[in-house]
Amino acid sequence: MRYNDAILNCILSIFNKFQGEFMKKLLFQFDTDIYPSVFDTVVAYDGGADHVIAHGGLTPENVTPLVEGTIFTRAPRDKKNTAIFVGGSDMQAGQALFKAVQKHFFSGFQVSVMLDSNGSNTTAAAGVAKLANSGEIKGKKAVVLAGTGPVGQRAAVMLAEEGAEVFLTSRKLSRAEKACTAMEKRFGMKLTPVEAFDCEARAETIKEAAIVFATGAAGVELLRPEHWQNNPFIEMMADANATPPIGIGGIEMMDKGFDRHGKIIWGAIGFGTLKLALHRACIARLFENRKQVLDAEAIFKLAKEMA
Repeated sequence: MRYNDAILNCILSIFNKFQGEFMKKLLFQFDTDIYPSVFDTVVAYDGGADHVIAHGGLTPENVTPLVEGTIFTRAPRDKKNTAIFVGGSDMQAGQALFKAVQKHFFSGFQVSVMLDSNGSNTTAAAGVAKLANSGEIKGKKAVVLAGTGPVGQRAAVMLAEEGAEVFLTSRKLSRAEKACTAMEKRFGMKLTPVEAFDCEARAETIKEAAIVFATGAAGVELLRPEHWQNNPFIEMMADANATPPIGIGGIEMMDKGFDRHGKIIWGAIGFGTLKLALHRACIARLFENRKQVLDAEAIFKLAKEMA
């Protein structure tokens, strides 16, 4: 009888030891929009999640029971198999939700969490990492065109982190100022707001810029070819728009560090390969342990390693 008990105890010990390794990796997608992003769901599966459970219309006020469901279930050693992804189209709403989620964590009751509203962190990180890999950023003037959206704001911060003097444009100065203030408050980086209502105004803004990163809405041309092709100061350009007409006329969305008119050009698909790989890598990292917090800083660091 004692021999059988010993075998049973041994089996139970092995089962308990490896139980966590066979647990399903659950990613809870917390979206600030009513309908959670399908793009984010697909990439989450490609990044290694076994199941993605998406919830839309979330706010700091209604997220509490969902967070509690993630932290009060599995044992501390097994919590690495549960993670939270915060997304949505509104960066400020996402940042607030990301912060609210973490307020519910305490010792032993925490899961990994990632913020990527509208692909802001992964897209900006991939684009800036490719630029940093293509030439010198430190000490250069950089202009982020139509930079008040999620990608533009984060790209501006990352360029500033690399040592550039960054100018962020918008059709309305008040919007540019609001975005710059928000990023300075969050990251401590000083950005300069600029009003640039049309192509001619934007062309004037980039006259002495060495780096131009276009982050405008899909299908909106921010610069025409004549606005940049003969500019002797521009060294590198990137455009995050892959929907024709793309943001910078005269370049191609497939450009991968190509030389056009003496400038190094990165199109949306050109650095998009890194963006997708980075997004997947971040998802995989969420399941390494229960203490990952992936926001702009950590994601940009990983992007530079991958680039």
